[in-house]
Amino acid sequence: MTRDDLGDTIAAIATSLGESGIGIVRVSGKDALAIADKIFVSKDKQKPTAFKTYTIHYGWIIDRHASCVMRHASKGKNAQRTTHSAQRNIIDEVILTVMRSPRSYTKEDIIEINCHGGIVALKAVLELVLAHGARLAQPGEFTKRAFLNGRIDLSQAEAVLDIIRAKTGAALKLGLSQLQGGLSRRINKIREGLLEIAAVLEANIEFPDEEIGGVDRKEISGRLCSIRDELKKILSSARQGRIMREGLCVVICGKPNVGKSSLLNALLKYERSIVTAVAGTTRDTIEEIIDIKGIPVRIVDTAGIMEPNDLIGKKAVARSKRHIEEADLVLLVFDASKRLSKEDTLLIKRLTAKTVIAVVNKIDIRQRIERAKINKVFNDVVMLSAKKLQNIDLLEDAIAGLVYAGNVPISEPPLVSNLRHTEIIRSAEKLIAQAQDSLDNELSVEFVAQDIKEALNCLDDILGKKFTEDILDRIFNEFCVGK
Repeated sequence: MTRDDLGDTIAAIATSLGESGIGIVRVSGKDALAIADKIFVSKDKQKPTAFKTYTIHYGWIIDRHASCVMRHASKGKNAQRTTHSAQRNIIDEVILTVMRSPRSYTKEDIIEINCHGGIVALKAVLELVLAHGARLAQPGEFTKRAFLNGRIDLSQAEAVLDIIRAKTGAALKLGLSQLQGGLSRRINKIREGLLEIAAVLEANIEFPDEEIGGVDRKEISGRLCSIRDELKKILSSARQGRIMREGLCVVICGKPNVGKSSLLNALLKYERSIVTAVAGTTRDTIEEIIDIKGIPVRIVDTAGIMEPNDLIGKKAVARSKRHIEEADLVLLVFDASKRLSKEDTLLIKRLTAKTVIAVVNKIDIRQRIERAKINKVFNDVVMLSAKKLQNIDLLEDAIAGLVYAGNVPISEPPLVSNLRHTEIIRSAEKLIAQAQDSLDNELSVEFVAQDIKEALNCLDDILGKKFTEDILDRIFNEFCVGK
């Protein structure tokens, strides 16, 4: 989609397809109300172009063209036949909502047709809207128009997707904070500070002989130092923000029959994985999403790491190793009722470069494991019984503790969670550091001014003040069509 496409009227189903109580067809653009006039019949006989904004109306979606054909075909028949023909061309009984420009999601005229939630009804209404002049919206095009029309900035537009994809209450709070301008306000404040410094420097560069006063290098360096501190504060919670947004990948691993599947079931709080006393029951990875202390966790139960004796076993172990490599956190499970084996020792060596919580399972039975050896290797060790659901809360606390770096979860959500934003802010912080170095080393203020200009360009990239179609396509192609 380009700016030239903004003249089109677009339409899409804005709710998930499937059986539900209600489904919504959304239409946005200059012809939205005119299209509604052609397909909607209200109970009070008024046309949508006469409706006030933010009003809701009961009526029917009707294919008038099909009704007209039927009336011509029944020429000479009685009036009752004609009425029945019109009734047969009712597509659905609906509620129509009108939102007029500029006070709408896209800052364009919008109608939303609330249909019954079946696939057939929704598709029939959408096809009728398209037949009357709208085109099918591209992924994320409604939100893209909200951005291009100035209703929201680019960081807020990206927050819409975060809200849709939120898997926990904390992730939802994070997305809402960004949508309401939490990050935008901080970035704009920093941007204003940089603009003031840039103006002073440019004045001295352009008019060196005028009596406008010299550049106070120490004072400007101090202001840049304060701005860097602000950027560092934003970045300080970036890891937490990314995990809340994308989830923490946690892999359960260990040798066969140490209770990995029992641990998965205990964390999920229902029986998801088959548990038997037979070693090697789990032959493939099992993945689930859970909420641990507000953190979305994608937890993966892997096949036991052992010497495989068949092709399926080889593939299962290979897949387990791949998941371990990709994991943010590994739960290495040991059997408390047995002494450390050769397989346990090999796993410990293999995981030295990973973040690991050692989980000593089966403490409800006689313990033989050498706890001192485990405590010597791992900082985080949790003793529990997955079968008896004993100390599962301690494991959840340990997982959350690693995410929050030992701090109590902050009451306010992190300001930045998007990897694109994080990388841009890091770049801006480095450029400001370069500008400070240039000031401290008595280099020309032109070098300082150039670094500040580039830092401003970085911040503008977050807000979308400067953008390319490639960047927009990359962002909005992740959206569903109806948003």
